[in-house]
Amino acid sequence: STNIKTAITSFAHPKTVNIRQFHITFKQYYLYQDESWDPKGGPIFFYAGNEGPIEGFWTATGFVHEIAPQFGAFVVFPEHRFYGKSLPFGADSFKPPYLGLLTIEQAMADFAVFLTALKEQLNVTQSKVIAFGGSYGGMLAAYMRFKYPNIIDGCLASSAPIHMQDINSPRDFFFQHVTQNFRDINEKCYDSVKMAFQKMNNLSASGPSGLRVISEEFKLCTALEDDKSYQHLLGWIRSAFTVMAVLNYPYPTGFMGNLPGFPVKVGCEFIMNSTSLLEGLANAAGVFYNNSLQCYDIYSEFIECSDPSGCGSGPDAIAWDYQACTELLSPRGSNSVTDMFPVLPWNPELRAAYCQKKYGITPRDNWTAVQFWGQNIKSASNIIFSNGNLDPWMGGGVNEDLSESLVSVAVIGGAHHLDLRSSNQLDPPGVVLAREKEKAILRQWLS
Repeated sequence: STNIKTAITSFAHPKTVNIRQFHITFKQYYLYQDESWDPKGGPIFFYAGNEGPIEGFWTATGFVHEIAPQFGAFVVFPEHRFYGKSLPFGADSFKPPYLGLLTIEQAMADFAVFLTALKEQLNVTQSKVIAFGGSYGGMLAAYMRFKYPNIIDGCLASSAPIHMQDINSPRDFFFQHVTQNFRDINEKCYDSVKMAFQKMNNLSASGPSGLRVISEEFKLCTALEDDKSYQHLLGWIRSAFTVMAVLNYPYPTGFMGNLPGFPVKVGCEFIMNSTSLLEGLANAAGVFYNNSLQCYDIYSEFIECSDPSGCGSGPDAIAWDYQACTELLSPRGSNSVTDMFPVLPWNPELRAAYCQKKYGITPRDNWTAVQFWGQNIKSASNIIFSNGNLDPWMGGGVNEDLSESLVSVAVIGGAHHLDLRSSNQLDPPGVVLAREKEKAILRQWLS
């Protein structure tokens, strides 16, 4: 019953093109299912595609599919421009000047045009549209309700750190929360991580012999040669701990990597049961990077970028790196005081220098708050903001009711947008309760 289609627009361009002079189109990939759709009044459930191939979000957002029969809904997941298959200029999409067409505004306009055309095609121009999204997709879903209330009638924005996009809001919460997740498992786990990083710093300072010891303990495919390679290893480790905390689901998942259930707990068990501090830290990182590998290629497994929480790898990483250099504000770096990680600073000055060097652009730090309202969102309506208390991103989200129709739903025991995932017998009671609240609110909006 699941159909995979491409949008009705077409794409063709000459070898060289001045994008200011020609009106061109591109194929936008989307998934949909209409198995339980009621064409005589059923709503459209629209997922705002985010930073990756849409198939991954389709699979990881089972909640929307599960509740569609209860509402007689048509379900559609359009892909975000410059991600997955939706590359406006093919392999050239990530080159100048084409990459400049990757903006939040353009992506939202794509969705708005797509939904308008879809409703006309289906002859359901009066049907209500509910937007769903998780993480950046949750931000987009909320922004769609802000900007296109004529198209979007309501929204469930899960784990959407929209407050962080205000330059005046704190952004030092992220690695503190990651640290607290591991500390909550066992204080010894936290202490061991801190001591392991300190030992690494001491070994690194001792010169080539110390770097050789670190390389052997971490089973690196390419031995560390200097401080630059050592700093990259530190980022590689921190990224693994970050993903484990963000995706700390109660069951194994293959979303953004193959992880066991409660990976934070598994990581701490490796740390506390190892014969040495460095071995424990390496084995814990291997929960994300795959402990069965003979050696770790830290340069392919982790790519430094403008987002200290990580950009992933491949073409999608380029797109996200660019967006984090233009419109999206990221967390600050780690400081080894309020968190357990080594000092890896990241501030507006460092970000500006990086983005200027890599893309020749200077971030507009105030723009996103101006364009997408920052923290002044009380004039909006019909949005559910859900956040899990295990999710490091919750510090940038909306965690209290702002009005009768701007509602915060707490997902107790939930990591990053767990409420959007399919039901599972291992779900904590808090996520089951959150989903029931969300469905009740949607019914109210659609009645």
